[in-house]
Amino acid sequence: MLDKLDFIEEKYSELSLKVSDPEIIADQNQWRKYVKEMSEIEPIINKYKEYKKVKKDFDSTKEMLGESGLDEELRELAKLEYSELEDKLEACTKELQVLLLPKDPNDEKNVIMEIRAGTGGEEAALFAANLLRMYMRYAERKNWKIEIMDLNETGIGGVKEAVMMISGRGAYSRLKYESGVHRVQRVPETESSGRIHTSAATVAVLPEIDEVEVEINPNDVRVDVFRSSGNGGQSVNTTDSAVRLTHEPTGIVVTCQDEKSQLKNKEKAFKVLRAKLYDLKLQEVNKEISQERRSQVGSGDRSERIRTYNYPQGRITDHRIGLTIYKLDSFLDGELDEVIAALITSDQAEKLKNF
Repeated sequence: MLDKLDFIEEKYSELSLKVSDPEIIADQNQWRKYVKEMSEIEPIINKYKEYKKVKKDFDSTKEMLGESGLDEELRELAKLEYSELEDKLEACTKELQVLLLPKDPNDEKNVIMEIRAGTGGEEAALFAANLLRMYMRYAERKNWKIEIMDLNETGIGGVKEAVMMISGRGAYSRLKYESGVHRVQRVPETESSGRIHTSAATVAVLPEIDEVEVEINPNDVRVDVFRSSGNGGQSVNTTDSAVRLTHEPTGIVVTCQDEKSQLKNKEKAFKVLRAKLYDLKLQEVNKEISQERRSQVGSGDRSERIRTYNYPQGRITDHRIGLTIYKLDSFLDGELDEVIAALITSDQAEKLKNF
């Protein structure tokens, strides 16, 4: 680990010289690339500096305790300091190990999120609407930008399907754990006898993918245009601005009708298609990786039931890490960080086993 840290420290020094070189400053693209590299490894450098200082203090305190003629009072103080520094050193080492874990290349990307009503009819659609609002509130709390790309609503406020883009630094790094089946247990608004029903909605979280990362052959895509519609099928636009893309080799269909401009809808639809094709490749790769090597938390399996929302008890249970909290109202209002932080910690612990 220390050899790796020394190498990163040397690289950081080289980058520092490069970003102050007038020739490189003149080439803004190159300069930005080096600045980005520096910012990515800066947290490791800062933590390594702290580690080296703590290690130096720890070693000198240990040396002091080895001295034979040390005053008893000083010895007791040195023992106390030694114990504190030992804890600090252990904490620094763990933090450095986490910082050195291989980064998910998609972590800093924007997110394309799909929410679909599953089993449970109208009640599932109402729950999908609750999830849509929950993620929108979370994005607002993070000051991320939200764009609804496609929305298929029911007559009483439910959502059959919603697709949105969430743009902001680190959006994918936090939302990627939300992929899977979300289950709700509650008395539906449509239920008169007061019986608790169970229904579900699925969430898919995809990173926004650049054109260079996934190349799409235009001949493989059928483009259909139509008039966008609202609840009950009424037209909300008098022109054929909505766009449907069908990727014929895979059968993937993407619809976008949020914008009044057909061109903008087409552009957004291609963003979703690229993300879906990338995800398809990723799922194929994951199938080839043995279950032992794959982290259960970060697998993103769409068929996996990941969370239950129990309304009568005000309870949320995340089944992947066995976490239960009784904060349903605040959670549905977008206060997801407690659970997301626990998922990140669990994922890191899983990866550290193979570090």
